[in-house]
Amino acid sequence: MLEKIHQSIDEHYSEMVETRRYLHQYPEVSFNETKTAKYIADFYQDLGIPYQTGVGGNGVIATLKGGKPGKTVALRADFDALPIQDEKDVPYKSKVDGVMHACGHDGHTSTLLHLAKVMQQYQEELPGTIEFVHQHAEEYAPGGAKPIIESGALDHVDAVFGTHLWATTPLGVLQTTKDVFMAGTDRFQLTIQGQGGHGAYPHETKDAIVIASQVITQLQQIVARRLDPMETGVVTIGTFEAGSAFNIIADQAKLTGTVRFLKTEVQEQIIEEMEKIIKGTCVTNDASYSFDYVKGYPPLVNHANEAEIVLEAGRNLEEIHTAEEVVPVMGGEDFAYYTLHKPGAFFFTGANKEGNPYPHHHPKFDIDERALPIAAKTLISAYFGYQYE
Repeated sequence: MLEKIHQSIDEHYSEMVETRRYLHQYPEVSFNETKTAKYIADFYQDLGIPYQTGVGGNGVIATLKGGKPGKTVALRADFDALPIQDEKDVPYKSKVDGVMHACGHDGHTSTLLHLAKVMQQYQEELPGTIEFVHQHAEEYAPGGAKPIIESGALDHVDAVFGTHLWATTPLGVLQTTKDVFMAGTDRFQLTIQGQGGHGAYPHETKDAIVIASQVITQLQQIVARRLDPMETGVVTIGTFEAGSAFNIIADQAKLTGTVRFLKTEVQEQIIEEMEKIIKGTCVTNDASYSFDYVKGYPPLVNHANEAEIVLEAGRNLEEIHTAEEVVPVMGGEDFAYYTLHKPGAFFFTGANKEGNPYPHHHPKFDIDERALPIAAKTLISAYFGYQYE
């Protein structure tokens, strides 16, 4: 039956592309995806597949109960976009100013919708139940996965699988791990309050720019000199805002940044070191500060058994020439909450578009749409692999 399902997926390729391109033209940012959620719900309404809306916010979950007994498996796709101006010269360019699908979530959504359409044809032969989980707000913590889980909508699920169309990985390559796959992702904001004054009289001031520069230099030493070299961590300053004129010493400096980690112990060590550095530097310079640290997504940890099921699914697909285990990446994903809640695995489906070298979150980001049916086939193969393990 799986071979017939794969053939049916191929027959829906043009529809997959059409849906993906429509969604690409009408993106919505995290927590504001109401029209996209309605589009998804209407798709299932037309199919006659039961669904829930408003799950954990804008989430939509459709349920396809097979005609044979078996396990219940969730397949997840996210559908939010990013506040980025689309700079591609393509017919399906975003029609929403300042918003675009710069991470492939339009492709994820189309893949899952048309996989559901295909699987409805085989419903009576299907063992178990598929939960098609369409998740909002992956791009911005606290994200959509956590409230979906907290809603209880997936408490009955036995396992969960998901994929990300990965634009920097070649078509035909599947990548995953049997342990930590993606990093935990936090963000922070630091405001340093000094005392401004004329640039000609620095001795009468407390220069916020100089103080902030000292903090930045020392923060970079956390990973280099305070973290065990066998551990992995990142401390990045993304913005530094201060000053108003060339001859005025700034009274205030604002910094924002991100912390990445693969272990929560490393996360806690970095937070502790940051607090000591910021406090010590400001005390030394007789300045005050406010430090707002926001814990984001935890590390995404795959379950070994489910990851092996994904790898085996990839090895058995003609379109996939390489199914490999890789080292963790420092990007984050709120799919992490699903594998904290249930057994499961997340994987990358290679989607690099020839002649388009741009990475995720770039204004010219795009994917090779031939990856859509590959993702669908891998997901449903993992579903069957879990049923018959």
